[in-house]
Formats: sequence, structure tokens, C-alpha cells
Amino acid sequence: MAASDLARTFLSEARGIVDAALDAWLPADDPRAPRLAEAMRYSVEAGGKRLRPALALAACRAVGGRDTDVLPFAGALELIHTYSLIHDDLPAMDDDDLRRGRPTSHKVYGEAQAILAGDAMHTLAFELLLTQTPDASTACQLGALLAQASGHDGMVGGQVDDLAAEGAGADGVDVERLESIHRRKTGALLTASVRGGALAAGAGPAAVDALTRYGTALGLAFQIADDVLDATSTADVLGKTPGKDAADAKLTYVALEGVDAARARCARETERALEALAGLPGLDGEGAALLTSIAHFVAQRDR
Repeated sequence: MAASDLARTFLSEARGIVDAALDAWLPADDPRAPRLAEAMRYSVEAGGKRLRPALALAACRAVGGRDTDVLPFAGALELIHTYSLIHDDLPAMDDDDLRRGRPTSHKVYGEAQAILAGDAMHTLAFELLLTQTPDASTACQLGALLAQASGHDGMVGGQVDDLAAEGAGADGVDVERLESIHRRKTGALLTASVRGGALAAGAGPAAVDALTRYGTALGLAFQIADDVLDATSTADVLGKTPGKDAADAKLTYVALEGVDAARARCARETERALEALAGLPGLDGEGAALLTSIAHFVAQRDR
């Protein structure tokens, strides 16, 4: 099986596993706040690659863990990611009308309901970790990891930095500042996905370190690829509005270096991710092939 086919097959499998779990965990109905339950499901069920939970599953399997060990963490990752998209699309942030090929949450439910749906997903993520993770000590470890990756030191802090840089374009900005934004805003949660998968499986320090380095490089490659797609793709392919980075003079690798240089930088980060796998103890051929294929998929995807 070709590397790209292997990644797509696994992502489809992981999506089915995670979607079934989320369907069971999300509120089906709530007479006290029916629109809230509906809004939560609307954004989660809109689809998406489920890349973060898939990475957690892949990392867990690669070090000998079981899906049941990591599934609550995988579901929590997707809830955190989806809540961040709802808030990111708000008029106060990116002001976007399209997400995953559908009208954004605030366009359907209004801004207040969209904010509250995101808030509810955020808290549900940690509820799942604390109540559904088989081992209590692991649950605490994974909860701390997810909080750090999604909070002021990670995703939220990176978003603040990104907003502060909006309008700057490439003027007076260096690569180090841009890399810091990307590693926090997008990379932190992707890195946590892989690291958490290893921790959920009870992997040793060497394996956790190798997979963390893999995830760190992969996270940056993902965001660089995203920058390129925003500049080169279409709404029909992306499922969201392209060209907004340039229109808003956002700080991206494309703005700083151009499309070709950004693609080359993405390829270098992908190679760093693959180099990290060489230091992963006990990785069998199947696990290596899967993690390698996902790295290539992230760099070469078209949406």
C-alpha cells in the first residue's frame, strides 16, 4: 500500500472510532438548553480530518498501547480543537462564514450561542479525561498535558500572538517570531496529540521523547502547509474561505518567504519528524510505516 493510501485508510478508520465515541459522549438532547446541545453537535459532526485524535491513536498503537487506553484523550483533543475553530471563526477573531464546507457556528446559531457551545466543548473535554480514562494517574497526566497545550502557553497564547501580528504582513518580522506563533497556536496541540498517545500507552521516557520530537516537527509542517493552501487553494477544496491570510495581512511563511520557500521549509520539518522516528525504541515496521505516512500526508495534503 502506498504511503498516502496508508495514511488515508488509517485516518478513515480513526475517524470512525472517534466519531462513534463522540456521538456517545456529546449531549443528544437537553430540554434545559436544546440549542446548546444542537450547536455542539453541529460543529463536531461537520466532519474534518480528525487528525489530532488520529495521531493520538497512532502513537499509542506504535508503542504497544490499546485504543481504549487513549480514546478519552483522543475525544478530548477533538473537542478542544473544534471549540477553538468555533471561537476562531467569530467576528471578533477571523470573522469567517465557512468552516468544513458548512456555514460557521455563529452564522447558524448566533454569536452568543456559538461562544457557549465552544465553552461547553472545552469543559466536556476535561470531564471525559477525568471520568473515562481507565487509569486515574494517567488521566491527571493527560489533563495537565492538554491544559498546557491548549492554554496560555499553547494554543490560546499563540492565537493572541497571531492577532497581535495581524496587519504586520512581512514588514519588520523575523522567522523566529513566526515560528513561535505557529508552534503555539497550531503545533502545541498536535505535539500533545502524539505525546499523549505515548503517555496513555505507558511508554517509557525515550519513546515519549522521540514521539514528542516527531509531533513538534509535524505540528510546524502542518501549519506551514496550511499557510500554503490558504494562498493556493479554493473554497470548494478547502471547505473554508481561502485567501484570508493575505487579505488580513497575516503573518505567515508565505507572506515572509513566498510559496516555494514555504513548501521547502515544510519539507524540511517533515524530514525532522521522520528523523525523530529513528530514535523511537521498540517501533515495529507497521508503526513506523503508519507514522511516516501520516507525516507525508500532513505535508502534501490538499485541504
